[in-house]
Amino acid sequence: MRILVTGADGFVGRHLCRHLSRHKDEVLALTGVLHASASDLHADWHQAVDLTQSTAVMQAVAEARPEAVIHLAGFSSVGKSYQDPSQTYAVNTLGTVNLLAALQTHAPSARVIAVSSGEVYGAVRAGELANESHATAPINPYSGSKLAAEIACQQACHAGLSLMIARPFNHLGRGQSGHFVVPALATQLVASVGKPGRAVIHVGDLSPVRDFSHVDDVVEAYRLLLERGESGQIYNIASGVGRSIAELLDELLRLANVDAQIELDRARLRPNEIPYLVGDPGKLRALGWQPTRSASDALAEVLAEARETAAKV
Repeated sequence: MRILVTGADGFVGRHLCRHLSRHKDEVLALTGVLHASASDLHADWHQAVDLTQSTAVMQAVAEARPEAVIHLAGFSSVGKSYQDPSQTYAVNTLGTVNLLAALQTHAPSARVIAVSSGEVYGAVRAGELANESHATAPINPYSGSKLAAEIACQQACHAGLSLMIARPFNHLGRGQSGHFVVPALATQLVASVGKPGRAVIHVGDLSPVRDFSHVDDVVEAYRLLLERGESGQIYNIASGVGRSIAELLDELLRLANVDAQIELDRARLRPNEIPYLVGDPGKLRALGWQPTRSASDALAEVLAEARETAAKV
């Protein structure tokens, strides 16, 4: 299959391109900046495009001629979305609108996975699993921009584009930016090893409960949706298991064999925080999705990467 991946140079994009390449798909990579070679991205074709520029997006899609599209590109940090809400909406919403217009013009028969976020549900009652029919209530610029993009996707679907919306919940693994909580904690833990005195780890709010999956299981879900998903449908990508940030930190401490003092850093707190958000993966599992890796596996990989990075310094 000839598959266009937007955001191919991001955390999930790199895992996805490798996965598609192993499946012998022809991988077409769109990125925000120009890389040295397509092979670096496990891609057969590569172009750097600013999704907020409609003419450039139209030209790229016309050249790529994809049979399928997995739209990952976007402003992905909830925390940073508060600092720059206009850019968040420009990239996540306007960028999606531009891509959809280009696909309708130059690849109208392509199968499309538009990647949204479980964050669009907002807070869910503790113990409850958010399924695809759950009301949406975005509380931050990131999730608001994603829900607005979903509306554009639904309009394009009604106009004839074969499109599914994926709502992934939190996912972990190698390559995730240090702006996200787990790699940030792992980096602090590794930096504390060998220093005199007890380690001090600076944290934000550790109480929120989230649904964590391994990134490689998530990218497998995207490939499965291209094959078996139904156009016009929304699919959660989730484990169905809630774990607090405090639990993840405790596991990282055990893995690193570090005894640490935990200190609150108010700069790491968000203006609004969702106390509990766990997804129901039943609809995706009915298509045959079976995760084979755990969040614990991902934590070990994130810690190993932090150690490797520290050793290079």
